Amino acid sequence: MGNLSYKDMQKVLMDELRLMHYPIAVKFIFQDKELEEFKKGASYYVPAHPLTFCQFEIGPRMKGQTVLGTKETLGCTNGAYVFGWKPYDDAEVKSHLKYAKDWEQAVRFVKSKPRLPEGALKAFVVSPLADSYFAPDSVHFYCDNMQAYHLAVDYMAAMDVHPLRSNITMNSSACAGNVYSYLEKTANVITACSGSYNAGKTERGEINVIIPGEHIGETVQRLLDRIRSSGSASVTRPGDPFPGADVCKNCPLIICTKPKEQKQ
Repeated sequence: MGNLSYKDMQKVLMDELRLMHYPIAVKFIFQDKELEEFKKGASYYVPAHPLTFCQFEIGPRMKGQTVLGTKETLGCTNGAYVFGWKPYDDAEVKSHLKYAKDWEQAVRFVKSKPRLPEGALKAFVVSPLADSYFAPDSVHFYCDNMQAYHLAVDYMAAMDVHPLRSNITMNSSACAGNVYSYLEKTANVITACSGSYNAGKTERGEINVIIPGEHIGETVQRLLDRIRSSGSASVTRPGDPFPGADVCKNCPLIICTKPKEQKQ
């Protein structure tokens, strides 16, 4: 991570990739002592009513809030299952029948989701990356297609990983997506799921990019190294300040120049 603080990283990411939402630092808390220390030392919010995990993330990414989640305040069986707060049962399989061909397939699909050890998780915290009380377990971005591409490219270069494989699961993009990156220690680039599309307010078609917390510093450093070498964050048009001009490549018509009287 070098000398970059989480606050520095967020500023670089917001400014250079033109992110609309704050990157979300996700922390899974497994120790009572760690939870009590957080409650005593951090400024945070709690939901007034049970929320889905993707609704929890609205606070940090849209309002800059740090939000504490517990088993009692997580109102989503899919999230509860992948967090280890709900055992495997027929009800979870039944909720996946609309996606699967039959009961047997739904069973296999539910059981193949990434999952935290059952009963181990005490709580989770989601916050803007800049305000993270902990070293995050994962950093979750809600971004557009080209921003997702830039993050994936910098991650692959920084971590020397190619190709980068995504892990898409039914009805659990945000919750299982973060669990997957935490457990497997790899980035994940995935669509919204049917639940997070509306519950997580992603009607703009945002894509999920999730990077393990221990890799975020190297990813941001790679972005900075590219800026120093090419003059901008853009990999599609090096030198352009915007990460990905929405024009045909090398189009000779979509170019702006200074008028003759202004040229030096």
